[in-house]
Amino acid sequence: MRNAFFITIFVLLQLFSLGAALSLQWWLQPWTNTTLQMSIWIVIFAITNSLLLLSVKRVFANSYRWVSGWMLFMHFLVLTALLTSLLYAGYWLIVTFTDYRVLNASVVTMGLRVFALLIFIGLFIYALYSAYVPVVRKKTIHINKPMVGQLRIAVASDLHIGRLFGSGAIDRLHRLVIQSEADILLMPGDIMDDNTDAFIAYDMQANLTELCASLPYGVYATLGNHDLYGHEQPISQSLRHAGVYLLNDDVVCLTHQGQPIWLVGRFDNHKRARVATTELLAQVNIDEPVILLDHRPSDIVEHSQLPVDLQVSGHTHNGQVFPANFIVNSINRLGYGYEAIGKGHFVVSSGYGFWGIPFRLGSRSEIWLITLSGK
Repeated sequence: MRNAFFITIFVLLQLFSLGAALSLQWWLQPWTNTTLQMSIWIVIFAITNSLLLLSVKRVFANSYRWVSGWMLFMHFLVLTALLTSLLYAGYWLIVTFTDYRVLNASVVTMGLRVFALLIFIGLFIYALYSAYVPVVRKKTIHINKPMVGQLRIAVASDLHIGRLFGSGAIDRLHRLVIQSEADILLMPGDIMDDNTDAFIAYDMQANLTELCASLPYGVYATLGNHDLYGHEQPISQSLRHAGVYLLNDDVVCLTHQGQPIWLVGRFDNHKRARVATTELLAQVNIDEPVILLDHRPSDIVEHSQLPVDLQVSGHTHNGQVFPANFIVNSINRLGYGYEAIGKGHFVVSSGYGFWGIPFRLGSRSEIWLITLSGK
Protein backbone atom coordinates (compact mmCIF):
# COMPACT_ATOMS: atom_id res chain seq x y z
CA MET A 1 0.00 0.00 0.00
CA ARG A 2 2.82 2.38 0.91
CA ASN A 3 4.59 1.70 -2.41
CA ALA A 4 1.36 2.24 -4.32
CA PHE A 5 0.92 5.60 -2.59
CA PHE A 6 4.42 6.78 -3.53
CA ILE A 7 3.99 5.58 -7.11
CA THR A 8 0.70 7.47 -7.37
CA ILE A 9 2.29 10.67 -6.01
CA PHE A 10 5.24 10.30 -8.38
CA VAL A 11 3.01 9.85 -11.44
CA LEU A 12 0.77 12.78 -10.43
CA LEU A 13 3.76 15.07 -9.98
CA GLN A 14 5.10 14.16 -13.43
CA LEU A 15 1.68 14.84 -14.99
CA PHE A 16 1.43 18.17 -13.20
CA SER A 17 4.96 19.01 -14.40
CA LEU A 18 3.98 18.21 -17.98
CA GLY A 19 0.89 20.41 -17.77
CA ALA A 20 2.78 23.23 -16.07
CA ALA A 21 5.61 23.14 -18.62
CA LEU A 22 3.17 23.31 -21.55
CA SER A 23 1.21 26.13 -19.89
CA LEU A 24 4.28 28.19 -19.04
CA GLN A 25 5.79 27.56 -22.46
CA TRP A 26 2.67 28.95 -24.13
CA TRP A 27 2.53 31.99 -21.85
CA LEU A 28 6.20 32.91 -22.44
CA GLN A 29 6.25 32.00 -26.13
CA PRO A 30 6.45 35.60 -27.50
CA TRP A 31 9.56 36.30 -25.43
CA THR A 32 11.45 33.01 -25.70
CA ASN A 33 13.34 31.02 -28.30
CA THR A 34 13.70 27.26 -28.67
CA THR A 35 16.57 27.06 -26.19
CA LEU A 36 14.68 28.94 -23.48
CA GLN A 37 11.55 26.86 -24.06
CA MET A 38 13.57 23.69 -23.57
CA SER A 39 15.03 25.22 -20.41
CA ILE A 40 11.50 25.71 -19.04
CA TRP A 41 10.88 21.97 -19.31
CA ILE A 42 14.19 21.09 -17.70
CA VAL A 43 13.75 23.53 -14.80
CA ILE A 44 10.19 22.45 -13.98
CA PHE A 45 10.94 18.73 -14.00
CA ALA A 46 14.18 19.32 -12.07
CA ILE A 47 12.37 21.27 -9.32
CA THR A 48 9.61 18.67 -9.12
CA ASN A 49 11.86 15.67 -8.73
CA SER A 50 14.40 17.43 -6.51
CA LEU A 51 11.68 18.42 -4.05
CA LEU A 52 10.23 14.92 -4.20
CA LEU A 53 13.63 13.39 -3.44
CA LEU A 54 14.26 15.82 -0.56
CA SER A 55 10.85 15.00 0.87
CA VAL A 56 11.35 11.23 0.65
CA LYS A 57 14.81 11.53 2.24
CA ARG A 58 13.41 13.96 4.86
CA VAL A 59 16.39 16.26 4.39
CA PHE A 60 14.61 19.14 6.15
CA ALA A 61 11.55 19.57 8.35
CA ASN A 62 8.13 19.99 6.75
CA SER A 63 9.52 19.16 3.31
CA TYR A 64 6.06 17.97 2.33
CA ARG A 65 4.91 21.62 2.46
CA TRP A 66 7.38 22.52 -0.27
CA VAL A 67 6.21 19.63 -2.43
CA SER A 68 2.57 20.58 -1.79
CA GLY A 69 3.26 24.25 -2.53
CA TRP A 70 5.06 23.46 -5.78
CA MET A 71 2.29 21.07 -6.78
CA LEU A 72 -0.29 23.79 -6.12
CA PHE A 73 1.71 26.27 -8.20
CA MET A 74 1.72 23.83 -11.12
CA HIS A 75 -1.94 23.00 -10.59
CA PHE A 76 -2.88 26.68 -10.80
CA LEU A 77 -0.83 27.00 -13.98
CA VAL A 78 -2.82 24.17 -15.53
CA LEU A 79 -6.16 25.59 -14.34
CA THR A 80 -5.19 28.98 -15.76
CA ALA A 81 -4.39 27.40 -19.12
CA LEU A 82 -7.72 25.56 -19.16
CA LEU A 83 -9.74 28.68 -18.31
CA THR A 84 -7.84 30.73 -20.89
CA SER A 85 -8.46 28.03 -23.51
CA LEU A 86 -12.18 28.17 -22.78
CA LEU A 87 -12.15 31.93 -23.24
CA TYR A 88 -10.29 31.61 -26.53
CA ALA A 89 -12.68 28.88 -27.70
CA GLY A 90 -15.62 31.18 -26.97
CA TYR A 91 -14.01 34.00 -28.93
CA TRP A 92 -13.26 31.64 -31.83
CA LEU A 93 -16.90 30.45 -31.93
CA ILE A 94 -18.17 34.05 -32.01
CA VAL A 95 -15.82 34.92 -34.87
CA THR A 96 -16.67 31.74 -36.79
CA PHE A 97 -20.44 32.04 -36.63
CA THR A 98 -20.85 35.81 -36.73
CA ASP A 99 -17.73 36.92 -38.61
CA TYR A 100 -17.49 39.62 -35.97
CA ARG A 101 -13.77 40.26 -35.85
CA VAL A 102 -12.84 43.44 -33.97
CA LEU A 103 -9.30 42.62 -32.92
CA ASN A 104 -6.46 41.18 -34.96
CA ALA A 105 -4.83 37.90 -33.98
CA SER A 106 -1.77 39.41 -32.27
CA VAL A 107 -3.90 41.63 -30.03
CA VAL A 108 -6.12 38.67 -29.09
CA THR A 109 -3.08 36.54 -28.29
CA MET A 110 -1.53 39.20 -26.08
CA GLY A 111 -4.88 39.85 -24.40
CA LEU A 112 -5.19 36.17 -23.57
CA ARG A 113 -1.77 36.24 -21.89
CA VAL A 114 -2.75 39.23 -19.76
CA PHE A 115 -6.01 37.48 -18.90
CA ALA A 116 -4.09 34.33 -17.97
CA LEU A 117 -1.84 36.28 -15.60
CA LEU A 118 -4.87 37.82 -13.89
CA ILE A 119 -6.51 34.41 -13.51
CA PHE A 120 -3.34 32.93 -12.02
CA ILE A 121 -3.00 35.73 -9.46
CA GLY A 122 -6.73 35.62 -8.74
CA LEU A 123 -6.63 31.89 -8.01
CA PHE A 124 -3.92 32.37 -5.39
CA ILE A 125 -5.72 35.28 -3.71
CA TYR A 126 -9.07 33.47 -3.65
CA ALA A 127 -7.52 30.22 -2.37
CA LEU A 128 -5.70 32.07 0.40
CA TYR A 129 -8.90 33.89 1.36
CA SER A 130 -10.87 30.62 1.45
CA ALA A 131 -8.29 29.12 3.81
CA TYR A 132 -8.11 31.96 6.31
CA VAL A 133 -11.58 33.54 6.27
CA PRO A 134 -14.10 31.04 7.66
CA VAL A 135 -17.81 30.88 7.06
CA VAL A 136 -20.46 29.75 9.58
CA ARG A 137 -22.77 27.04 8.23
CA LYS A 138 -26.07 26.94 10.11
CA LYS A 139 -28.23 23.83 10.37
CA THR A 140 -31.31 23.00 12.46
CA ILE A 141 -31.69 19.29 13.24
CA HIS A 142 -34.71 17.62 14.87
CA ILE A 143 -34.01 14.21 16.38
CA ASN A 144 -36.55 11.51 17.03
CA LYS A 145 -36.12 11.53 20.80
CA PRO A 146 -37.59 13.67 23.59
CA MET A 147 -35.43 16.71 24.29
CA VAL A 148 -36.01 19.77 26.44
CA GLY A 149 -35.28 23.03 24.66
CA GLN A 150 -32.54 23.46 22.07
CA LEU A 151 -28.80 22.83 22.21
CA ARG A 152 -26.64 25.12 20.06
CA ILE A 153 -23.58 23.15 18.97
CA ALA A 154 -20.57 24.70 17.26
CA VAL A 155 -18.40 22.24 15.31
CA ALA A 156 -14.82 23.01 14.29
CA SER A 157 -12.87 20.07 12.93
CA ASP A 158 -9.35 19.86 11.54
CA LEU A 159 -7.84 22.97 13.08
CA HIS A 160 -4.29 21.75 12.37
CA ILE A 161 -2.90 24.26 14.85
CA GLY A 162 0.69 25.05 13.92
CA ARG A 163 2.98 27.76 12.60
CA LEU A 164 0.66 28.73 9.75
CA PHE A 165 -2.56 28.53 11.76
CA GLY A 166 -2.16 29.63 15.34
CA SER A 167 -3.20 32.18 17.96
CA GLY A 168 -5.07 34.41 15.53
CA ALA A 169 -7.12 31.47 14.26
CA ILE A 170 -7.99 30.37 17.80
CA ASP A 171 -9.08 33.92 18.70
CA ARG A 172 -11.16 34.12 15.52
CA LEU A 173 -12.86 30.85 16.45
CA HIS A 174 -13.48 32.29 19.91
CA ARG A 175 -15.24 35.32 18.39
CA LEU A 176 -17.32 33.17 16.04
CA VAL A 177 -18.66 30.87 18.75
CA ILE A 178 -19.49 33.86 20.96
CA GLN A 179 -21.29 35.63 18.09
CA SER A 180 -23.17 32.41 17.32
CA GLU A 181 -24.23 32.08 20.97
CA ALA A 182 -23.12 28.45 20.98
CA ASP A 183 -23.60 26.34 24.12
CA ILE A 184 -20.79 23.93 23.35
CA LEU A 185 -17.92 23.46 20.89
CA LEU A 186 -17.11 20.05 19.43
CA MET A 187 -13.75 19.44 17.72
CA PRO A 188 -13.74 16.03 16.00
CA GLY A 189 -10.03 15.46 15.41
CA ASP A 190 -6.82 16.84 13.91
CA ILE A 191 -6.56 19.57 16.51
CA MET A 192 -2.79 19.92 16.11
CA ASP A 193 -0.65 19.84 13.00
CA ASP A 194 1.28 16.67 13.97
CA ASN A 195 2.92 18.04 17.14
CA THR A 196 2.82 20.76 19.81
CA ASP A 197 6.00 22.63 18.80
CA ALA A 198 4.30 25.79 17.53
CA PHE A 199 1.53 25.55 20.15
CA ILE A 200 4.14 25.78 22.91
CA ALA A 201 6.55 28.17 21.15
CA TYR A 202 3.83 30.78 20.58
CA ASP A 203 2.05 30.18 23.91
CA MET A 204 -1.27 29.32 22.29
CA GLN A 205 -2.53 27.62 25.45
CA ALA A 206 -3.69 30.98 26.80
CA ASN A 207 -5.81 31.57 23.68
CA LEU A 208 -7.31 28.09 23.81
CA THR A 209 -8.02 28.39 27.55
CA GLU A 210 -10.01 31.57 26.95
CA LEU A 211 -11.98 29.84 24.21
CA CYS A 212 -12.83 26.88 26.47
CA ALA A 213 -13.91 29.15 29.32
CA SER A 214 -16.25 31.16 27.10
CA LEU A 215 -18.73 28.34 26.38
CA PRO A 216 -21.43 27.28 28.87
CA TYR A 217 -20.64 23.57 28.42
CA GLY A 218 -17.03 23.96 27.34
CA VAL A 219 -15.07 22.31 24.53
CA TYR A 220 -15.06 18.57 23.78
CA ALA A 221 -12.71 16.93 21.32
CA THR A 222 -11.48 13.64 19.99
CA LEU A 223 -8.13 12.93 18.36
CA GLY A 224 -7.62 12.58 14.61
CA ASN A 225 -4.88 10.91 12.60
CA HIS A 226 -2.57 13.96 12.72
CA ASP A 227 -2.85 13.97 16.51
CA LEU A 228 -1.63 10.37 16.59
CA TYR A 229 1.54 10.58 14.49
CA GLY A 230 3.87 9.97 17.41
CA HIS A 231 2.86 12.92 19.62
CA GLU A 232 -0.40 11.70 21.14
CA GLN A 233 0.64 12.25 24.76
CA PRO A 234 2.03 15.82 24.42
CA ILE A 235 -0.99 16.81 22.32
CA SER A 236 -3.43 15.28 24.80
CA GLN A 237 -1.70 16.96 27.75
CA SER A 238 -1.62 20.37 26.05
CA LEU A 239 -5.32 20.19 25.20
CA ARG A 240 -6.32 19.08 28.69
CA HIS A 241 -4.22 21.78 30.33
CA ALA A 242 -6.04 24.35 28.18
CA GLY A 243 -9.41 23.06 29.38
CA VAL A 244 -10.44 20.82 26.46
CA TYR A 245 -12.34 17.71 27.52
CA LEU A 246 -10.90 14.82 25.48
CA LEU A 247 -13.14 11.93 24.53
CA ASN A 248 -10.67 9.24 23.53
CA ASP A 249 -12.87 6.15 23.23
CA ASP A 250 -14.89 7.64 26.04
CA VAL A 251 -18.38 8.85 26.90
CA VAL A 252 -19.68 11.70 29.04
CA CYS A 253 -23.16 12.77 30.07
CA LEU A 254 -24.10 16.46 30.02
CA THR A 255 -27.16 17.91 31.68
CA HIS A 256 -28.92 20.44 29.47
CA GLN A 257 -31.98 22.14 30.98
CA GLY A 258 -32.35 19.19 33.35
CA GLN A 259 -32.05 16.53 30.65
CA PRO A 260 -29.12 14.16 30.01
CA ILE A 261 -27.34 14.41 26.66
CA TRP A 262 -24.63 11.88 25.87
CA LEU A 263 -21.38 12.68 24.10
CA VAL A 264 -19.41 9.78 22.65
CA GLY A 265 -15.90 10.24 21.23
CA ARG A 266 -13.77 7.79 19.24
CA PHE A 267 -10.09 7.69 18.44
CA ASP A 268 -9.32 8.00 14.74
CA ASN A 269 -8.88 4.62 13.07
CA HIS A 270 -5.13 5.31 12.89
CA LYS A 271 -5.33 3.97 16.45
CA ARG A 272 -5.60 0.26 15.75
CA ALA A 273 -6.71 -0.62 19.26
CA ARG A 274 -9.64 1.78 19.34
CA VAL A 275 -12.91 0.68 20.89
CA ALA A 276 -15.86 -0.25 18.68
CA THR A 277 -18.75 2.20 18.57
CA THR A 278 -21.14 -0.49 19.80
CA GLU A 279 -19.02 -0.95 22.96
CA LEU A 280 -19.12 2.77 23.66
CA LEU A 281 -22.87 2.93 23.10
CA ALA A 282 -23.31 0.13 25.64
CA GLN A 283 -22.23 2.70 28.27
CA VAL A 284 -25.00 5.21 27.47
CA ASN A 285 -28.76 5.40 27.76
CA ILE A 286 -29.78 5.17 24.12
CA ASP A 287 -33.28 6.47 24.92
CA GLU A 288 -31.65 9.87 25.49
CA PRO A 289 -29.95 12.07 22.87
CA VAL A 290 -26.59 10.69 21.71
CA ILE A 291 -23.95 12.76 19.87
CA LEU A 292 -20.91 11.01 18.38
CA LEU A 293 -17.56 12.59 17.53
CA ASP A 294 -15.73 10.45 14.96
CA HIS A 295 -12.90 12.07 13.03
CA ARG A 296 -13.35 10.17 9.77
CA PRO A 297 -16.73 9.72 8.07
CA SER A 298 -15.76 6.22 6.92
CA ASP A 299 -18.15 4.40 9.30
CA ILE A 300 -21.25 6.46 8.57
CA VAL A 301 -23.15 3.58 6.94
CA GLU A 302 -22.62 1.35 9.99
CA HIS A 303 -23.41 4.17 12.41
CA SER A 304 -26.63 4.99 10.56
CA GLN A 305 -28.05 1.73 11.91
CA LEU A 306 -27.04 2.46 15.50
CA PRO A 307 -28.85 4.66 18.07
CA VAL A 308 -26.68 7.69 17.25
CA ASP A 309 -28.74 10.86 16.80
CA LEU A 310 -25.98 13.12 15.51
CA GLN A 311 -22.47 12.36 14.27
CA VAL A 312 -19.95 15.12 13.58
CA SER A 313 -16.83 14.37 11.54
CA GLY A 314 -14.13 16.04 9.48
CA HIS A 315 -10.91 14.67 7.97
CA THR A 316 -11.85 15.05 4.29
CA HIS A 317 -11.34 18.86 4.11
CA ASN A 318 -13.86 18.57 1.25
CA GLY A 319 -10.81 17.84 -0.88
CA GLN A 320 -9.24 21.20 0.12
CA VAL A 321 -8.17 21.95 -3.46
CA PHE A 322 -10.36 21.36 -6.55
CA PRO A 323 -10.90 18.81 -8.08
CA ALA A 324 -10.02 16.64 -5.06
CA ASN A 325 -13.51 17.34 -3.66
CA PHE A 326 -14.95 15.06 -6.35
CA ILE A 327 -12.58 12.28 -5.26
CA VAL A 328 -13.51 12.73 -1.60
CA ASN A 329 -17.21 12.47 -2.35
CA SER A 330 -16.75 9.45 -4.61
CA ILE A 331 -15.01 7.35 -1.94
CA ASN A 332 -17.23 8.30 1.02
CA ARG A 333 -20.94 7.78 1.63
CA LEU A 334 -20.91 11.39 2.78
CA GLY A 335 -17.68 13.20 1.98
CA TYR A 336 -18.91 16.64 2.94
CA GLY A 337 -22.02 18.41 4.23
CA TYR A 338 -25.15 17.21 5.99
CA GLU A 339 -27.42 14.25 5.40
CA ALA A 340 -30.00 12.28 7.38
CA ILE A 341 -29.11 8.62 6.89
CA GLY A 342 -30.89 5.69 8.51
CA LYS A 343 -31.52 6.43 12.17
CA GLY A 344 -29.27 9.45 12.50
CA HIS A 345 -28.10 12.81 11.25
CA PHE A 346 -24.55 13.25 9.92
CA VAL A 347 -22.40 16.34 9.45
CA VAL A 348 -18.99 16.19 7.76
CA SER A 349 -17.12 19.49 7.93
CA SER A 350 -14.50 20.70 5.48
CA GLY A 351 -12.55 21.86 8.54
CA TYR A 352 -11.67 25.12 10.20
CA GLY A 353 -7.97 24.96 9.34
CA PHE A 354 -6.06 23.34 6.49
CA TRP A 355 -3.43 20.71 5.87
CA GLY A 356 0.03 21.45 4.52
CA ILE A 357 -0.34 24.78 2.77
CA PRO A 358 -2.73 27.67 3.47
CA PHE A 359 -4.84 27.38 0.34
CA ARG A 360 -8.36 26.14 -0.41
CA LEU A 361 -10.07 25.98 -3.77
CA GLY A 362 -13.50 24.44 -4.13
CA SER A 363 -13.72 24.22 -0.32
CA ARG A 364 -13.86 26.78 2.48
CA SER A 365 -12.65 27.16 6.04
CA GLU A 366 -15.76 26.81 8.16
CA ILE A 367 -17.47 26.07 11.43
CA TRP A 368 -20.95 24.55 11.72
CA LEU A 369 -23.59 25.88 14.07
CA ILE A 370 -26.10 23.10 14.70
CA THR A 371 -29.31 23.84 16.57
CA LEU A 372 -30.39 20.49 17.99
CA SER A 373 -33.95 19.88 19.17
CA GLY A 374 -36.18 16.87 19.85
CA LYS A 375 -39.80 15.88 19.69
